[in-house]
Amino acid sequence: MVFKRVEDGRPYPDHGLTGREWALIPPRPVRLDQLVTTKNVLDLETVLAADSTFYGDLFPHVISWHGELYLEDGLHRALRAALQRRPVLHVRVLELD
Repeated sequence: MVFKRVEDGRPYPDHGLTGREWALIPPRPVRLDQLVTTKNVLDLETVLAADSTFYGDLFPHVISWHGELYLEDGLHRALRAALQRRPVLHVRVLELD
């Protein structure tokens, strides 16, 4: 199994962080099998694009809420890591607990 669970939607409250505020959170390694996705649909063209991480934050955004790690942004990057057989991904984690 790649991810802990696949869900559709965000069960946690809106955090309101801007891209600039996310950038202040230092990235840390997280195992892919600890992540719960908040999207259940992928765009294959985005996954396979050579420049898929060129725009936006290099590190995926994860929300820690009620003991779970929710992958809010970066599903395509996480899947690419899994396809490259990398079990760990460096992400920015926002603690909402």
